[in-house]
Amino acid sequence: MTTTQRRPLTQQERARAAQQAAAAQARAARAAAAAPAAPAPSAPPRAGRSRPAAAVVPVKRLFAAAQTNYFLLLGVTLFLVIFGLVMVLSSSTIESFSSDEGFFGRFTRQGLFAVVGIPLMLIASRMPPTFYKKWAWQLLLFGGGLQLLVFVPGIGFGYGGNNNWIRIGESFSAQPSEFVKVALIVWAGSVLALKQDRLEEWKQIALPIVPVAVIAIGFVMIGKDLGTASVMVMIVFGCLFFAGVKLKHLFVGAAGVAVLAMFFSTVGASRSSRIASWMNGCVDAAVAECWQPLHATWALAAGGLFGKGLGNSVAKWNWLPEASSDYIFAIIGEELGLIGAIVVLVLFVVLAIAFVRVLRSTLDPFARIVTAGVMVWVIGQAFVNIAVVLGVLPVLGVPLPLISAGGSALIANLLGIGVVLSFARTPAAADEEGLVPSRVRSRA
Repeated sequence: MTTTQRRPLTQQERARAAQQAAAAQARAARAAAAAPAAPAPSAPPRAGRSRPAAAVVPVKRLFAAAQTNYFLLLGVTLFLVIFGLVMVLSSSTIESFSSDEGFFGRFTRQGLFAVVGIPLMLIASRMPPTFYKKWAWQLLLFGGGLQLLVFVPGIGFGYGGNNNWIRIGESFSAQPSEFVKVALIVWAGSVLALKQDRLEEWKQIALPIVPVAVIAIGFVMIGKDLGTASVMVMIVFGCLFFAGVKLKHLFVGAAGVAVLAMFFSTVGASRSSRIASWMNGCVDAAVAECWQPLHATWALAAGGLFGKGLGNSVAKWNWLPEASSDYIFAIIGEELGLIGAIVVLVLFVVLAIAFVRVLRSTLDPFARIVTAGVMVWVIGQAFVNIAVVLGVLPVLGVPLPLISAGGSALIANLLGIGVVLSFARTPAAADEEGLVPSRVRSRA
């Protein structure tokens, strides 16, 4: 029996064999990556029972960024509405009883508006963005028609020095300018979205935005509602800024608005006296224009750090006018203290973050501009209201969004947020994180 001995491999043969082995290993790895993953073994069905086919919902898709933005915005909004109902109940009992509405009259009415407004918000959130683009002009004309009703004898009436309300029947009243805000935002978004490539020219900006905005705001100013008109001006500038209009054009417009604001501030004895009292500083509550700001300051000071407790306000006993509407933040500070006031501020900051997330999650300029308009409206008006209560701004008569008593304002706020929710539910384009940097136009 003979034994065959192998000769040792040369260095070149060993190197060639190593290369062949590495190539084979790489081919195997590529084949394994290309092959579909084997399904995980499932437990055998129990005897005697037929297992129905189950729909598999990807968990990652269910909790995608778009859904996160939707539920964040919806959750904060609902929390603010519920918190507002609690504070309206606490702050309005004495005013309601003094007006022969019973202790819970204003709270019941506010609750009914919330019951109507929340479903309307959810319905608005189910509409596709194309619906709002298609009906933008019709919405603007409808809002303008409602605003014109304030000048119809027998329908329009004044309240708090403003002739900006309508009454139909004995019990139904509304403030049409709140719905004009929603219509103006949607319309401005549709127009500016079509002009994205022509916003460098001032004529493209001015037409038709400026004439329509002047008419809409002018009708509100005729009704002597300076606070609502100021918020509408802020909305228009917010839409123009987020549309990508150059800063030099915005500065020119802001200068013109400042001149008009100085003129209108001197027209009307009541308005000019309020502004003069604010500029000189209110120190005497016997002065009519100082009564409300001073009692608001005293209510905030009486609350301290932890407050007097829910329902224990003293200012609401007919000492502070409009305690449940324009000055509800003072009651919050008195009953819940500095901590409660800070919580309200934090809630509006979270609401602003939710708006920004929705704004950044879309590449559709229409959705971006409308979201920015609603954000400027709700968040801007909230901080204007708080600034008035703190005495930083003169009395303007604007409510605290989602919290103050007022059915028209609550329903309009919810409708505007419902439009933004429709964008959050169906973003035009988003990456895995839901944060797509939107196109930034040069503002030089």
